[in-house]
Amino acid sequence: MLVDANDLGEGVRLLTLDRPPANAINKDFLDALYQRCREARDDKSVRAVIVTGAGKFFSGGFDIKEAARGQSRVTNLAGHAADGIFALWTMPKPTVAMVNGHSIAGGIIIGLACDFRITCTGAHKFGLNEIAIGLPLPPGPIEIAKLALTGHGLRYALFEAAMHGPERARELGFVDEVVEPPRLRARCVELAQRLASVAQPAYAYVKQELQRDAVARTLNFPQERSKALAAVGATEESREMLRKQVGSISRG
Repeated sequence: MLVDANDLGEGVRLLTLDRPPANAINKDFLDALYQRCREARDDKSVRAVIVTGAGKFFSGGFDIKEAARGQSRVTNLAGHAADGIFALWTMPKPTVAMVNGHSIAGGIIIGLACDFRITCTGAHKFGLNEIAIGLPLPPGPIEIAKLALTGHGLRYALFEAAMHGPERARELGFVDEVVEPPRLRARCVELAQRLASVAQPAYAYVKQELQRDAVARTLNFPQERSKALAAVGATEESREMLRKQVGSISRG
């Protein structure tokens, strides 16, 4: 399974993204995440969810190597009810991202789709670098980022499109807390257990109200703007920057 599920007790379920080597996002990955989110949503014994990554990556984002080969089956990322990131974002239960490794592009969006985000000190990097590699963000990721980040953090994150360490990630709002590595799991479990103890119907209602307008804009994105989005990705400059990024990954 590309997303593993384990119950940690006291109503907390751990979802582990496990698509080596970088937990990159493709259609199968999104389908697996959607299934795990539905299971957690529908299981009354689950009262909070932690999301983490296997290996050195939380998630490296969209699988651009697959896309460059013309094999990607992802459409409208985070933009419809059957999408895994959308299901995580709209989960009517508390969610905590345990960001234990590199979190890049769409990987950042997975983290921002969670209610709380915690990482540890270390050499891992964070970045919403889509613009830097020629990729325009679809409406779903933009709405998730707009809701999770402040105006200052949003501007720097999207337009600077740079890579950052954990402390700068906290300043931008990618994460809420930075702890020492031995404390990361314990801190995330502690927070999730505390969130699991709150009144779930009230939590779900308030979360839904906070997200209502953003979710509506995502699900009702006008067709003409979808065409404009596709046109940006089809420009020669965007295609060349993406080719360079794929080449860089292949050499690495």
